[in-house]
Amino acid sequence: MSLAKIHMTGKRPYPPRVSAFTRRFWEALRDGGFLSTRCQRCARYTFPPKPFCPHCWGREVEWAPLSTRGKVYSSTVVHAAPEIFLHEAPYRVALVDLVDGVRIATRLVGAKDFAIGNEVEIIMLEYDDGPLFAARPL
Repeated sequence: MSLAKIHMTGKRPYPPRVSAFTRRFWEALRDGGFLSTRCQRCARYTFPPKPFCPHCWGREVEWAPLSTRGKVYSSTVVHAAPEIFLHEAPYRVALVDLVDGVRIATRLVGAKDFAIGNEVEIIMLEYDDGPLFAARPL
């Protein structure tokens, strides 16, 4: 399944640092996938992707698709944004509990009034210089 995309004008306000390890995540996102790492010992997912498991400290991790569905655990609206994001303020950010049991921090788009527990899907924000991910209401 490929992530839904929203085209964003211009460059990403804060491009991610891509390392040799995280390159696979960013390439998958660019191609419409949402991946992270899963421990082969305890089978738990980790986000952001890591070369080890923070749950059991195992070093045997594999890349696996993450669920793109979840529920809002918490959210807030940022009015006093850092200078680099001033042109986007006010904007909403959220902690989202994915179906896979992973909690991620992400931007929440397309929601004016939004409640804790509302269902969301992960989408790709397609900027001119590359992708970022966000969540939007279902």
